[in-house]
Amino acid sequence: MELETMMGQGRLAIDMILDPGSFTENTVGAWTNTDPEFGPGAVVGTAKLDGETVTVIASDAMAANMKFPVVYAGIIGLEEGYKMAKAVYNTIEADKDKPLDQKRPLVLIVDTPGNGPGKQEEIFGMNKSTGAYQLALAEARRVGHPIVAIVVGRAISGAFLCHGLQADHIISLSSKYHTMIHVMPITSVARITRLDIEFLESLAKDNPVFAAGPEFFYRLGGVEEIVENIPDMRDAVIKHVKEVRALKLAGKNDELGPWGRGKLGAERNGRPARAKAIEVMNKEFASVEDKYLSA
Repeated sequence: MELETMMGQGRLAIDMILDPGSFTENTVGAWTNTDPEFGPGAVVGTAKLDGETVTVIASDAMAANMKFPVVYAGIIGLEEGYKMAKAVYNTIEADKDKPLDQKRPLVLIVDTPGNGPGKQEEIFGMNKSTGAYQLALAEARRVGHPIVAIVVGRAISGAFLCHGLQADHIISLSSKYHTMIHVMPITSVARITRLDIEFLESLAKDNPVFAAGPEFFYRLGGVEEIVENIPDMRDAVIKHVKEVRALKLAGKNDELGPWGRGKLGAERNGRPARAKAIEVMNKEFASVEDKYLSA
């Protein structure tokens, strides 16, 4: 019987997507995480995908970080962000002398309800942790590692910003599996904007900016493909790794990552004003750049 949802089942997703029995947790290249209490909500390691070595990064919704009470249920906390970043940087280091066509892919399995916003995390520098992970992925993408993220459960707020949005391609399970992608719940939007929830809910019916489902995010260009059935996840990831690598080898990097998804949003009529806004900003910057760049 097919599963009704993959939410909270990041480790099961690893077993379903990667080659059977190939996942070695806590080891990437020459690095091994020897502290089981460091970032327990982050699952990192090395595996095979269709026979090829890949780095895997996921969240474990069944784990809790006892040092930080708000880090549980797949939340990416301070330690988790740094652990994920270390996995990426050690991937880059392991393949630094390899040609472009041999850079190992990174597979990001996304199921996270957010970052750990506790007082301790904010004091210690939660933003630096998630920023380090985002930067690591951007650098891996820049040097040629194919990065494919698959949303199997929740992809919410700043956690998706660091664990997903820096990927070359993002794919997602259909909303029939209760998959969620959004910046914040409508209740939170209402508190911040002071607009009625009923008004925001009416916008969410046909406006992809306010709606929470992956199909709406697809219209924005934020998702390259919707995977309609759970058993198809593996083949979809394999396909997108090949597509990303082919584009990198062809030098078409502007068709990947955030810039590529921006173009998709325009093509799908989900972000029609994006190009115009960029054009205006570029003109305004050009009019003052000499003043600031020469300072």
